[in-house]
Amino acid sequence: MQITIPTIQLSAIYPEVILTVVALLVLMLEVFRNQKRFEDLISYVTLGGTLLAAIFVVAQRGEIVNAFSGLYIVDNYSQFFKLVILLGTFLTILISIKYAKDEQINHGEYYSLILFGTIGMMVMVSGSDLMTIFMGIELLSISLYVLAGYTRKRNVSNEASLKYFLLGAFATGFLIYGIALIYGATGSTNLHSIGQAMSSGSENMWLLTVGMVLLVVGFGFKISIVPFHMWTPDVYEGAPSTVTAFMSAGPKAAGLAAFIRVFAEALPALQTNWVTLLWIVAVLTMTVGNVMALRQTNVKRLLAYSSIAHVGYALVGFVSASELGITAVMFYMLGYTFMNIGAFAVVALIGRKNEEKTSVQDYTGIGFKYPLVGLAMVIFLFSLAGIPPTAGFTGKFYLFLAAVKAGYVGLAVIAVLNSVVGVYYYLRITVVMYMREEGMGEDLPLLKVTPALATALVISIYGTLRLGIFPQEYIAMAKDSFLVF
Repeated sequence: MQITIPTIQLSAIYPEVILTVVALLVLMLEVFRNQKRFEDLISYVTLGGTLLAAIFVVAQRGEIVNAFSGLYIVDNYSQFFKLVILLGTFLTILISIKYAKDEQINHGEYYSLILFGTIGMMVMVSGSDLMTIFMGIELLSISLYVLAGYTRKRNVSNEASLKYFLLGAFATGFLIYGIALIYGATGSTNLHSIGQAMSSGSENMWLLTVGMVLLVVGFGFKISIVPFHMWTPDVYEGAPSTVTAFMSAGPKAAGLAAFIRVFAEALPALQTNWVTLLWIVAVLTMTVGNVMALRQTNVKRLLAYSSIAHVGYALVGFVSASELGITAVMFYMLGYTFMNIGAFAVVALIGRKNEEKTSVQDYTGIGFKYPLVGLAMVIFLFSLAGIPPTAGFTGKFYLFLAAVKAGYVGLAVIAVLNSVVGVYYYLRITVVMYMREEGMGEDLPLLKVTPALATALVISIYGTLRLGIFPQEYIAMAKDSFLVF
C-alpha cells in the first residue's frame, strides 16, 4: 500500500508558528525573571509576538489556501476572526502587565498559556476538518483550565479551575461522540466531504441529526449557550480578572466561528433542523442571561451572565443563515471584544490585589473621584446595553435587522425586549458610580493607571465608539469575509 505524504505548507500557518515560538521563548525568559531588567521583558515580548502574528494575518488577506490535505484553510473568514482573537489577546496582555505583578502571577507560564490558548483559537477558526477543530478546542481548553486557577492561593480560583475542567471534559465527550456519529454516517470528518456526502442523500439522516445535536451541545458549552452555561458565572468570578477578560471575548468569537463553519459547510442539508433548534436556544440564552444578571451583586458574575445574553444575540444572526446575518455576527464579535475587555480592564483596576472590590456597591462614587475611569466604564456599559452611538447598538441593529429580513420577526422582537431588560442592570452600575456619593472618601480604592492599562482603555474606547459612529468600513470588511451558506 502506497502512503501519500501530504504537502507541508508552512506559509498557511506562519501566524501560529510565530505565536508558538514566542510562547516557548517567554518560557525560557522566565529563567531570568528575577533580574530587574527582565521584569517586564516577558510581557513586552508577548505583546510584540502578538503584533507580529497580526501583521502576518493581514499579509495573508485575500488568499485562499487549502493546506495540509484539506485539514486547514486560510481564507478571509478565518483571517477576520484571527484578527479579532489577536486583538483580544493584545488587550489582555496590556491589562495583565500591572495586574499580574499585583497578584504575583507575572510568570512566563502565564503569558505562554495565553499564547497557546490563542493558537488553539486560531486553529479552530481555520479548521476545515472536524478533527482539526477538535484539536484547536482542546488546546484552548487546556490553557484556560490552568489559567482559571492560576492564582493558586485563592480557593475560589481553584474551585473555578476544577469546575471548568470537569464540565469541560464532560462537554468534550458530547462533541467527540457527535463527530463519531457524523463520521459513521458519511465516512469522513472533512467538512466539504461531509457536505458532499449529505447532498447525495444516501446517508442515515437520523444518525446525522443526532450527531448534529451533540455538536450543538459541545459547541454550546464552549460559547456558553443555555442550558450549557452553568460553569460561566462561577469560573468568571473565580478566575483572575485578566483571565476572565481573555476568556470572555476570544474564545466566544472562535467558538462561534467554528460553529458557523461546521454548520454552513458540513450540514447545510439539515439547515431546517438546526435553525429551529438554534431559534429556541437563542431565546433561552438571551432570556436566562439577562434575567439572571438582574439578581447579581458581584460585577464579575453580572458580566458573566451578560456575556451569556450576548451570545444569544449573536445566535440571532446565525439563525438567519444569510449574508447579512453572518456579517452582523462577525461585526458584533469585533465590537464585543472592544467593549467587554474594556469593561473587565476597569474591573481589574478597581478590584486590585486579591480582587476585594468586585461588588457593585464598591463602585460607589468612582465616577466622582476618578472621572476618566468612570467615563470609560460608562462607555463600555452603554455599548453592552446597546445604547447609541456605540458598537453595541450598531451590532445589535444589524443582528436584529438580519432576523427580520429572514422572516424571524418574533425572534427579533424577543431580542429587542431582552435588550431593554439588559439596560437596567448596566445602568445600575452607572447609577452607583455617579448618583450615590456615600462611598466618596477613604473607602474608595487608590487607583493607579499604568501606561499599558491606559493604552488598553484608550484602544477599547476608540474601537467601541468608532464601530458605533463609523461602522461602514468594518461592515464591508466583514461582508468581504462572509462564509457562503
